[in-house]
Amino acid sequence: MTKHATQLVGQSLATRVLYVVVRDLLLILCKVWFRYSISGKENLPKSGAYIIAPVHRSNVDSPLASFVTRRRARFMGKDSLWKFKTLGKFFSLLGGFPVTRGAADLEALKRCVAVLDGGEPLVMFPEGTRQQGNTLHPLFDGPAYVALKRGVPIIPVGIGGSEQVMRKGSKMIWPRKCHLTIGAPIVVERASTGRVDREKMAAITAELTNRLQAAFDDARRRVGAA
Repeated sequence: MTKHATQLVGQSLATRVLYVVVRDLLLILCKVWFRYSISGKENLPKSGAYIIAPVHRSNVDSPLASFVTRRRARFMGKDSLWKFKTLGKFFSLLGGFPVTRGAADLEALKRCVAVLDGGEPLVMFPEGTRQQGNTLHPLFDGPAYVALKRGVPIIPVGIGGSEQVMRKGSKMIWPRKCHLTIGAPIVVERASTGRVDREKMAAITAELTNRLQAAFDDARRRVGAA
């Protein structure tokens, strides 16, 4: 990555319009193909920045997670998607930015903070890469760390049915029903010293694990997968 962490692509009016157009097109397609539904929208903050923390079972989770709010959501993507210039530019224009897998990507975390400083919602998959099964895999501390840096809430989002739509390793997208359950926000106070307390970070991650599992269970139940 050659740009500074605070230089986020996609801030112009044109890119915001592009985001709305593409998002609404995907929304219509997903509504028809997945018959997706959402519950718990009252748990979303009315304004300001916050972190959307969904479970991750399928490649379709990213567009589904963006549907929880009409506002533009920013998200991290695996850096391999940016190896092709045209594809990378497209993802950047839609609010994406690259993150390096398997390593502590401090630049990506700084970009996450920059997104929150801009007042936009940020999507962070706390399980990291796509997983399988009905139980959460151990969560990374990334969402807790970023939330503590800026004192923003974390919103757990369970996604039921997406694993049946497109399983890990599959190239087919099956017409299966999906549901998103938006859980109650985890309120996080900003680190007063600028340094993130590891014990607080661990406690927030533990709370996110419990709330995200509950949201996941509810979403799966609503599509008849539980």
